[in-house]
Amino acid sequence: MKISFLGTGSGAPSRHRNVSALALQRSQQSGAWLFDCGEGTQHQIMRSPVRLSQIERIFVSHMHGDHVFGLPGLLASRSLQAGSLTPVTLYGPPGLQEYLRRTFELSQTRPGYPWEVVTVSPGLVCEDAQSQVFCTPVQHRIPAFAYAVIERDKAGHFDVGKAAALGIPPGPVYGKLKSGQTVTLEDGRVIEGGSLTGPTRRGRRFVFSGDTTYTRNLVELAQGADVLVHEATYLAEDTPLAERAAHSTSVMAAQVAKQAGVRTLILTHVSARYEGEGGSRLTDLLAEAQAIFPNTMLARDLWSFEIESDELDRSQNDPPPGPSADRPPNEKSQS
Repeated sequence: MKISFLGTGSGAPSRHRNVSALALQRSQQSGAWLFDCGEGTQHQIMRSPVRLSQIERIFVSHMHGDHVFGLPGLLASRSLQAGSLTPVTLYGPPGLQEYLRRTFELSQTRPGYPWEVVTVSPGLVCEDAQSQVFCTPVQHRIPAFAYAVIERDKAGHFDVGKAAALGIPPGPVYGKLKSGQTVTLEDGRVIEGGSLTGPTRRGRRFVFSGDTTYTRNLVELAQGADVLVHEATYLAEDTPLAERAAHSTSVMAAQVAKQAGVRTLILTHVSARYEGEGGSRLTDLLAEAQAIFPNTMLARDLWSFEIESDELDRSQNDPPPGPSADRPPNEKSQS
């Protein structure tokens, strides 16, 4: 499960950060999911490991322009990409369908593939064989939602050596045993699949906050998440600005992560006011969060983060480049 940050700034594009967008690529799945789509997202995708033709679902947190203005252009350009005839489903708040319908109507744009908009409500948004997606309302100036992608739990590892020692012949029977089924062999022996597999492996959990000030709804949605991507528009010293705009400070984001017991917090949606010479204010923003929740990172555009499963070493992710405003991501951090 890989997260690629396509835009990590707030409000408007800056010299160093595009506006909000994030792509999620799931293990053993060719498609990609997009979370928010600010202006210029399709340009960022060209610089990322994601292709327009891969996008199959788009989750929109709310209808502010820095989260949706990139949608019409991206959906239109997708029609021009080879292999982009597969359908796209968009999920979001009321108004999303009308916004796209009117934009396409007035510009005489006709995507060359099926597309539909699902208006979300709290609870289960969608599911497939691998994952479920849930949402909860958060606290912003207009209706807004946070999303949680939760992988289904997986059967434990199949012990091939033990199966061979029992004289179980390789073949389709292995698949049944791997899934935990009980099978009867040709010699009459009854083998329980659970006796040949390890403990059930917990599915990975990814949570995306969208724009919000502190809210208990998000704490509840993010309980036990592997990664929480949370907006951190302001420093704590600018709390009055955050409260007036219904945004979060880095301290608020860290409090959510700590109370929810997540593994990793990644800050995004950073105000350009802190992108001064040397990025010193970005350093302050990260430090404030780390003082409350040490395992915090500050995202940069075109940086990727791999959410490893429980049995793998989670420490192998490279941290994003330091918060210096004029330092671009290096190749290693994009892989």
